Amino acid sequence: MHFCKQTSARLTVDLAAIRRNHAWLAECVRGAECAAVVKADAYGLGVREIASSLADRVQTFFVAQPEEGCQLRRLLPDKRIFVLHGFLTGQPETMVEHGLIPVLNSLEQVRQWRAFCHGEGQDHPAALQFDTGMSRFGVSKDDLRAEVLRGLKPVLVMSHLACADQPDDPANREQLQRFLAMSAVFPDVPRSLAASSGIFLGADYHFEMVRPGIALYGIPPHGESCPLVPAIGLEAQILQVRTVEAGGSIGYGLTYRAERPRRVATVGIGYADGIFRSFARDGALWWGDRRLPVLGRISMDSLSVDVTELPDEVAREGVWLTLIGPQQDIATMAECVGTIGYEVLTSLGYRFDRFYNGSCR
Repeated sequence: MHFCKQTSARLTVDLAAIRRNHAWLAECVRGAECAAVVKADAYGLGVREIASSLADRVQTFFVAQPEEGCQLRRLLPDKRIFVLHGFLTGQPETMVEHGLIPVLNSLEQVRQWRAFCHGEGQDHPAALQFDTGMSRFGVSKDDLRAEVLRGLKPVLVMSHLACADQPDDPANREQLQRFLAMSAVFPDVPRSLAASSGIFLGADYHFEMVRPGIALYGIPPHGESCPLVPAIGLEAQILQVRTVEAGGSIGYGLTYRAERPRRVATVGIGYADGIFRSFARDGALWWGDRRLPVLGRISMDSLSVDVTELPDEVAREGVWLTLIGPQQDIATMAECVGTIGYEVLTSLGYRFDRFYNGSCR
């Protein structure tokens, strides 16, 4: 692959790996539809490229907001697109205009949708979400007795698991039982409960549709080993190398003081690019299998690493070092900064050169 350098950091996305991951997940839930969640610009990786790479095998996509749905519709004119937030207050016509399916999350959304459909003289498709215990989106068990829900014919009923990344948490089974009871109010309507982590809880959670998002990029839930293939790589370039003598300090606040002479590389990536400042506590970049600890604080546009042990021909300006790759995946970075892979992935900035490997078809 040819790289055209425009910035000092580059992000690679392996589209073939994403397709393999979807195929493996679809095999895991054989008998259920395996949709794809591409909200937040496909978790920050580029919805145009990700959605296009899956278009020949995925019939149903999920986004969060109406504008995301409108953008995706321009890319995929013939796919089913669900909008998880439903429609904005007073604007249900946006859904129909762009062929989007709102997920109705409250009785007020249901009222507005049904009034709009009545005015149109047509029952436009919509999904209905249940709150099965997360207290975030969805109608409650008591709401199911509301008059406005009588006669509603959703094309999908769904809910979301709060603790799916903790397989032994009893909340998973409790939510499953609530979902079964609530979905029984709408017999013969397809059901969806499991997103990425929920898929790994087993067949009881699969129903007629699953909704993988982050698993498509090779990030397994709760760190378990599975055949998902990492699809993301991130590298940054050495901009300068200097020798810091014993007693010398590095970076804002001069928080790192060298106990002996060190060779230090300044690397062109920082917190403006989604590299958390807390990554400095125990973070590292890599050159091959050589771990290069971060020294001092991470700046907006750069960070410093110890390259003392690297050969002279490597520890020089222009050399690329790895942040996300075989030695350090997104889950490892997330653990280092005390967060989750979702936050790391969606925090990656837009100043990278982006390269997409693998055929879209």
